[in-house]
Amino acid sequence: MKNSIAAALVLMFLSMPALAEEKEIEIKNYMFAPQNVTITAGTKVTWVNTDQIPHGIADKDKKFRSAALDTNERYSFTYSAPGVYPYFCTLHPYMTGTVTVTKGN
Repeated sequence: MKNSIAAALVLMFLSMPALAEEKEIEIKNYMFAPQNVTITAGTKVTWVNTDQIPHGIADKDKKFRSAALDTNERYSFTYSAPGVYPYFCTLHPYMTGTVTVTKGN
């Protein structure tokens, strides 16, 4: 009986989907922190505006574009394909960053 319970638990654990990875980028003092991140494909990146003024996020290749984010608002995008993705603040274009996506497991 103990072996069958253990086997059932192992099968249940192996059949569970992997938890999606997440990465947070803070917008503070007119900068992205961290400015450059490396993640694996399938990771959700969330930008959080902690400045007292609005900021927007846009991919230079026009894959995504957020609305203006007020203080403590968030915007998320999930990167599904490997590559290098430069982005910038739509309200302050000198604010830039890069997300590098690797293939992963």
